[in-house]
Amino acid sequence: MLKKIEAIIREDKINDVKDALRDLGIVGLNAFEIRGHGRQGGIKLAGRSGTYQVDMLPKIQVNIVLSEHNLEETIEAILKSAYTGETGDGLIFVYPVEEVIRIRTRERGHEAVMYPGDIDERKGLAKISAS
Repeated sequence: MLKKIEAIIREDKINDVKDALRDLGIVGLNAFEIRGHGRQGGIKLAGRSGTYQVDMLPKIQVNIVLSEHNLEETIEAILKSAYTGETGDGLIFVYPVEEVIRIRTRERGHEAVMYPGDIDERKGLAKISAS
């Protein structure tokens, strides 16, 4: 089964997260600049005209579709690389993926999300997962 990870992280941690995922063998991902707030509710800034509340903070959303057997170590890599210990480190959401189809080749499922040198190939699971 395939899973989708959606991680909301601090802007300044994107390179750390990308490096950790690349080291793990995660080849394909998407990243988006987003704005939002969670428990922290935003931040207070002080300017010449006084203090004001900024409640929509810039974040990065990272999306990854991967094999279920790679899920926990990928989550752990994101947790370690995105962590600062401060409020606003972010969240990770995990969703089931019903189907993936590569448009160019019409490959479906696991084969559609495989890349040369990816985590499954490194583990020798490329052929096992395809069956």
